[in-house]
Amino acid sequence: MQTLHASKCGLSTAQLPSYILDVIDSLTKAGYEAYIVGGGVRDLMLGLTPKDFDAVTNATPNQIKEVFGRRCRIIGRRFELAHVYSGRELIEVATFRAPPKKAVTSAAGMILRDNNWGTIEEDFARRDFSINAMYYQPRKGIVLDFCNAIEDIQDKTLRLLGDPKLRFEEDPVRMLRTLRFAAKLNFSIDPKILKVFTPELTNLLRDVSPHRLYDESQKLFTMGHLNRVLPMLIEFGIWNQLFAEVPADINQFIERAAQNTDQRIQVGKTINPAFFYAVLLWQQFLERCEIYSNKGVVATEARAQAGLDVLKRQATRTIIPRFAETFIREVWEMQTRLLNPKAQQIESLSGHARFRAGFDFMLLREKSGDETTQGMGSWWDAYQNMSLDEKERAISVYNRQRNKSRRKSTTATDETVDTKEQSFIEPLVKETESRSRRSRSKPAHNSGFENKRSNYAKTPIAEGEIHADHPILKRRRVKRDLSTVVFGPTQ
Repeated sequence: MQTLHASKCGLSTAQLPSYILDVIDSLTKAGYEAYIVGGGVRDLMLGLTPKDFDAVTNATPNQIKEVFGRRCRIIGRRFELAHVYSGRELIEVATFRAPPKKAVTSAAGMILRDNNWGTIEEDFARRDFSINAMYYQPRKGIVLDFCNAIEDIQDKTLRLLGDPKLRFEEDPVRMLRTLRFAAKLNFSIDPKILKVFTPELTNLLRDVSPHRLYDESQKLFTMGHLNRVLPMLIEFGIWNQLFAEVPADINQFIERAAQNTDQRIQVGKTINPAFFYAVLLWQQFLERCEIYSNKGVVATEARAQAGLDVLKRQATRTIIPRFAETFIREVWEMQTRLLNPKAQQIESLSGHARFRAGFDFMLLREKSGDETTQGMGSWWDAYQNMSLDEKERAISVYNRQRNKSRRKSTTATDETVDTKEQSFIEPLVKETESRSRRSRSKPAHNSGFENKRSNYAKTPIAEGEIHADHPILKRRRVKRDLSTVVFGPTQ
């Protein structure tokens, strides 16, 4: 073990936020040892901006809770630790670990219980990578290095502490962490790790909780080097362990989405990790939609059921939370709504809560060569940058083009139907003579009456008989004024 001066490692308290100093000072005043450890120290030494800071102490979780009171919450069963809140910030505070007195492991060797408290020297031996095993005490201005980690940082080498195979068996998630650190820091992987890192060993990830694997996949998507780590997932056989039915092939759509995600992180924009899951599972969603459509299912129901099927199968690897599943399905549904919207719905659609995600998804599809978008990605892109008058003109032009294309499709459909009727449909009854409109409109009893009149005219009239010219037959019926008629009983 060597003690390094913090200043020589490029570290100073000015680089640290107030909340981590508050935790270190509170534990120190209470009489405990406290250090900053892990990725925060490593990133500061590499000149990077740490995402968060973790603390480690010789105080047990219950003792930590006594120091911070209501600001502290103890979590974890397999690996018990304390979460300390400082304003809106959350600091993870762990207790020094010692090797277990009685190993509680699974059949594959994964540690199931790890709550044995120890010293700082014992805690160092339990850590995974050398670059994450440097202990920084900011108030004393020293860094404790137990394994020459400073040399690994200078050589940009990722090295596991202890036997790599045994460390992977203890916690298979370390395989994911290996690739994540190598891609994020652009470090080379130690040959001892490469020797045991085989596709067969990755089967150990099946024993890991799907919830934990989802958390690890989120870290892969949000680290800012997604485009670099994806080929590594395929190369080391981890892709098939994370994604249920997604082929181990990075197509142009996935590649563009990864590049776009990294660019947004680099410029400080927020991202939703569920968006990349929507990209990865898009092709499987389309295939399921086609299967239901071929069965005659209505398009809306087909899309809904296809989304449920795809996400349910993915849950066998990583269980996506309900709110993230809803986001993914809404992004998929927006593709249909953005493709052929009604003119009167365009303005309200642009203010939809999922419009931006749906639009980004469609534009990425279009730029990656997907012709089914019909150029609507570029149309929506231009629409968002228009003034109000320009938007109205654009909507009117779009509406005319939409109606024109609909008329063409309707005409083509009618002509097809007429052609089919002429060639295949024959009348059931063939009429040789058509009846006149006059004879068709006359009722049957009138025609009988006319025949009687004609017969009366031809037959000689006997005395006292009523003939066709009799006044009673020529009398016209007079319409009565019903207003003067008294209905009901009279007095």
